[in-house]
Amino acid sequence: MTRTLSISLVTLGDPDTLTGGYLYHRRMQEFAPANGARLEFVSLPARPFPLPALAGRRALRAIVEQGADVLVVDSIAAAFLVPRVRSLAVPMVGSLHQPPGGIDHRLPRRTLQAALDRVTYRRAARLLVASDLLAGQLAAQGFADRLTVVPPGRDVAQSPGGAPRDLRGGAKIALLCVGNWVPRKGILDLLEAVARLPPGTVRLHLAGDEQADPAYAARVRQRLARIDVAARVVRHGLSARGEVARLYRDADVFVLPSVREPYGTVYGEAMAAGLPVVGWRAGNLPHLAQHGREGMLVDTGDLDGLAAALSLLAEDRPLRRRLGEAARQRAAGFPTWEQTARRFFTAIRTAALGSMWDNHRPRRPRTAEEAG
Repeated sequence: MTRTLSISLVTLGDPDTLTGGYLYHRRMQEFAPANGARLEFVSLPARPFPLPALAGRRALRAIVEQGADVLVVDSIAAAFLVPRVRSLAVPMVGSLHQPPGGIDHRLPRRTLQAALDRVTYRRAARLLVASDLLAGQLAAQGFADRLTVVPPGRDVAQSPGGAPRDLRGGAKIALLCVGNWVPRKGILDLLEAVARLPPGTVRLHLAGDEQADPAYAARVRQRLARIDVAARVVRHGLSARGEVARLYRDADVFVLPSVREPYGTVYGEAMAAGLPVVGWRAGNLPHLAQHGREGMLVDTGDLDGLAAALSLLAEDRPLRRRLGEAARQRAAGFPTWEQTARRFFTAIRTAALGSMWDNHRPRRPRTAEEAG
């Protein structure tokens, strides 16, 4: 019988944060026992860059105390392990949900962090990446030989409870946007597009962390207060998994005009629920849905085009239903969380065992020329 694999996963901040990478790793923790593993978190403090690196020594002690067989490094924490990466006594695997340097930082930090991230990734036995898009970006930076694509699961909850709700509120369709209020998610762009539609066309439901970026959130709240959108938007804030599943079930169309999504978990979830998806032709969305087949993809920044796509879906019910059914069928080919976990833990176990073998393999003697 294969013994339980002990895994320490180093992340940044609270592992219970309700955003993409954190949710991914929480789901992996849930499925760990079924895959012969135990996954425990080691959290670096969420302090201004680069201060989390000061907690590296304490993190290494926690890994030892947890008795880890393998260390998994979240991409948001990779840069902060650079001072300690050479002293690791266990195999290391990266779990990447963003490219080196991240996706929400300004250029100076992004440039420095990218260099630090790559130092850590060169120490890793394997890099598990969330999408083919991200794999391509890492391959171009010299990591092609250690990549495994392990996308998020498509399923939100087993079966949403409660009776279906009317989310339209008198409008022709109910739009759903699931995304935290940060600039790259395009919440302001979405509000501008909605404002360009005739009254009674759409009712927009926003679900996500409204405090993820306080400065941006203040701008969103100011825009929401204006009369052209005030009565058309319903705010749900941070929502539990079951509530998000109910929103997917009861909405008509999913829309998220994000400029950068390394994977876009919410697009896959919406498609699995049978919703046509609308967004910018950017990030990973073109890899998940085709324009005119599973949704409507609009050139980035084209607010008139975004408004026109939403108007068309509001007015053309047969088109909406056809796109939604095609989205459901396409999403059926995306993995479930159970399948994702199986691939995740298999890759970690294989990488860990391979790294252990490499570390104990007899070395051939160096020649005089190699020794210098």
